[in-house]
Amino acid sequence: MLLLPVAAAVGASLGWASGIVLAQQPARRLGAFEFTRIQLTACAALVSLLSAGLGYWSAIPWHHWPSFLLSAVFGILAGNLAMIECLRRGGPRRTELLLALRGPVVALMAYLWFGETLNLWDVAGGLIVISGIWLSVQFSGPETSRSDRVSGSLGIVVLLGLFAVVSQGFGFLVVKPAMAEGMPPLAVSAVRLLGAAFLISIIGLWPAEAFRPGEKLTPSLLGRTILPGFIGYVVSSSLLLYAFANFHAGLAAVLGSLSPVLVLPILWVREGRAPAPRAVFGAVAAIVGTAIIVLT
Repeated sequence: MLLLPVAAAVGASLGWASGIVLAQQPARRLGAFEFTRIQLTACAALVSLLSAGLGYWSAIPWHHWPSFLLSAVFGILAGNLAMIECLRRGGPRRTELLLALRGPVVALMAYLWFGETLNLWDVAGGLIVISGIWLSVQFSGPETSRSDRVSGSLGIVVLLGLFAVVSQGFGFLVVKPAMAEGMPPLAVSAVRLLGAAFLISIIGLWPAEAFRPGEKLTPSLLGRTILPGFIGYVVSSSLLLYAFANFHAGLAAVLGSLSPVLVLPILWVREGRAPAPRAVFGAVAAIVGTAIIVLT
């Protein structure tokens, strides 16, 4: 029955779009470092328990530990810190649009790293994604919602988003050989999250001003911090894995990349302000470009 995997892939996109909207306020209040530390610690514990319950730890090829370490440092720790700071400065719509660059960036990195071929459609799709994101991110006007207002330089927001995309793409590709040996995706997530949570906890012991929370942590703020991480790391990732296992991988990837579009109605409902036409056009162009890349 195709309805369930299709619904799972769209549900994954909806989860990521919802999670990034929910994450903006606690991330601004706590700061990128403290917000990321709490999310990584909580989600690493949860995913590790799930992996243990499913018996996945025995399936981990530990001779790939250098790849796991690099993936944790760059793909999870550095990538998430950059993504959360991008969210704090640029808002959820711009962050989701910039993250849509993962398709062309990972395709280019796979071509340079593994020799995976890029055809004309791949290049065309990448250019469409980049063009749509540039049009949507570059221009803003008085119709911009509260969540979309830029704090500081727009150039810094774009650089943070690009760094997050490259880091996360590298983190995925570096563990590809381990996954090719049959390592379960949930076990990959557990190892990466545990490594990143351990590293950020050690770094947090350094009494630097940048590592201090922006305000005192309360039970309410703690819950609002963990919730979007649970939605993204556990719920959405599991839904997309189910879709990949039971549906055409290319179509599942497209349906799982709808978050730049789905974040627009979520912000509309939350703030009562319709999205600007440029925002809609840029988001749709990003999805069209992604579809061209994965389906050709």
